[in-house]
Order: sequence, then C-alpha cells, then structure tokens
Amino acid sequence: MTEILSVAIIITTLTSLLIVARWRNLRCEGPSPVSLFTFIAILFTSGLDVGLIMFPLVDFESYANNPAYDFANPLAFEFGFWGFLVWGFYFLTTFYFCIIEPKLKLFEVPAIKFTNNVVIVGTCAFTGFLFLQYLPSYIDGISDTARFGLVALVVLFAAMSSTHIRFVAILSLSSTWVFFALIAGVWLVSGMGFGGLASSMANIGEYFGNIHRFVLPVSDYHQFYLYWWFAWSIMIGQFVARFIGGLKTWQLLLALLIVPSIPIAIWFSVLYYYFSSGIAIPDAWRIAMIVVGVIFVVNSLDSLMRLYTQNLGLTVARLGTWQYVTGNWTALFGLVLLYQFTPLEIEWVGLVVIGIYAAVYALVFRRRADLSAA
Repeated sequence: MTEILSVAIIITTLTSLLIVARWRNLRCEGPSPVSLFTFIAILFTSGLDVGLIMFPLVDFESYANNPAYDFANPLAFEFGFWGFLVWGFYFLTTFYFCIIEPKLKLFEVPAIKFTNNVVIVGTCAFTGFLFLQYLPSYIDGISDTARFGLVALVVLFAAMSSTHIRFVAILSLSSTWVFFALIAGVWLVSGMGFGGLASSMANIGEYFGNIHRFVLPVSDYHQFYLYWWFAWSIMIGQFVARFIGGLKTWQLLLALLIVPSIPIAIWFSVLYYYFSSGIAIPDAWRIAMIVVGVIFVVNSLDSLMRLYTQNLGLTVARLGTWQYVTGNWTALFGLVLLYQFTPLEIEWVGLVVIGIYAAVYALVFRRRADLSAA
C-alpha cells in the first residue's frame, strides 16, 4: 500500500506542477463564484474536521517519543501532516473540476460516477463513525447514550444545513470566525503573549527545512494522514470548484497552499506552547474546542451531503425538504451504526480514490485532442 500511495503522490504532484507551468495565467471561475475569503472558508471547513482541533495535543506526545520523528520537532510534524503541501491535493482536483471536467464530463461516465458517489456517501458516513469512536477521547466520561445522541444530532443538523447552498456558506463563514475566536481565547489565557507565540511558531521552520521528507510517508501514521487527504481530495475539489471567483491558476495554487496553512500554523503553535510548557488547557476552553470541533464535523458532512445528493439527483427541489432531511439522516446515521460491524479503514477508501484518479488520467490522455479543441 505504501508503494501505491507513493507513486500516486509523485504523479499528482508532478501533474500540479505541470498545470501551473502550462496554464499559470488561465482564469479559473466556477458557476457560483464568491470572494476569496468565502471560498477559503468553505474549503477550510469542508475539508477539515474535529481532528484539526483535538488531535495535536495527542500527536505531539507521540512525535516526541518516537525515533521515526527524530529529524524535526513535534510541531513541524503536526503542521506537515495538516498544512501546506497536502493542500496541493485539493488544488489538483479543484482545477480539474473547474476547467477540465466541464469539457470532458468524465465523472458522468457511469462507472466513474457510481464509484465516486459510493466513495462520497461512504466517506460521509465514515466521518460520522470516526467522530462517534473518538468522542470518549474528546469528552471524558461521556455515556454511550449521549455519544450516540450527539452524533445523531450532528448528522441531523448537517442534513438541515445542506438543504440550501446559502446555509452551507453561512455555516462555513461563521465557523471560520468561531475558530479564529477559539485561537485568540486559548492564546490569551496561556499568557504566552506575542513573543511566546512567535517563539513557538519558529519551530515550524523545521518543516520547511525538511519539506522534501514530507512528500512521501515517513511512518504508518503519516501514511494514514496521506490516504485521508487522498480519500477526500476528489469530493472536496468537486464541491468547492463551483465557488472559485476568477483566480488565475498560479494564484489558486498559492491560495490553497498558503491561506489555509496560516490559521493551522497559528493554532498548532498555540497548542504546542501548552505542550512544551507542560500547561493544561483550562476546562472551559477544552469544552470550547469540542464545540468548534463539532461544528467542523457538521461543515464537512453538510458539504458532502450537498455534493452526493446533487450528483444523484436527490435534491430538495425533487424530494421536498422533509423527505430530503429525513432520508439523508436515516441513511447516514444508519451507515454510521453499521460501520461498527465492519473493519473499514480510511486506507481502503484512499485506494479506491487512487483508482478513480488512474481511470481519469487514462481517459484524459485518450481524449486529450478533445480537450485541446474545447
């Protein structure tokens, strides 16, 4: 599996570089263009979940005590697993669905369309399942009744939010600002000040100094992250491509690599200060972290629901609001419950997505004349 992932990463990375070199000044605009801030907010909150909020404190400890991570500090690893280069996956798919797919319509090919929608529905439910599984790690002592009830409410709220694209955009913008407020609050109560934050952020320099080592998996855990990014890449690109507001290709690449990485770097640096200083995060702010994480899960789920229901023609206009919400809630929460009896791993989903990539690459190559003439 490592070899397949590595080859896929190399090919997609080279493809992204080729696209920027060949079409660097091509204007990219989706059918529903929005401002750059709104576009990044939708991308940021759709493509990330509660792990961004809660994982670092656990990951830092793991990186600090594992010889496989000796070549950089824990903050550099956490940033490398979540920031900068990995957003290149989203650049490639966003460019594809904005520029190439409207001309070739390869995702209307029955086999690709079916597989893609199975991946979207499955990953949507799998996200809810992971949230269910990790809840005891986020909320100490939570009962099974409360755990299942919270997941059911999250899926319901996501189904309701997905009924109109306006709700998705509003929730994305709101949760982005709430995340900024969380960063400010956790930073303020730490007493680190600007000097402490700058000193903590300086550790990210070791990521850029070793950036070539983050391209391919450095460990099984890094491989898990990379497969996760692959698993999400097609559906997130398909969803957010419609919102691009006229960026040139090179601007789109820089926007995706840099803009989302800034709040990620600041947030991780704040948490790293707590870790390296041996400071416990106050309970009230841990609760705030959980709340923001839950909102991020809702953002991810409503974006995916919006995508697969449109792909399958199961829209609000066709079904009606009540049938749409109850149908999506029943299907997804049912799948979340069923996942408890399966050994499904995100790596398997990633392999299927890599298979979709391979099929699309082959078809693009065969139809390159059509693409040039379009």
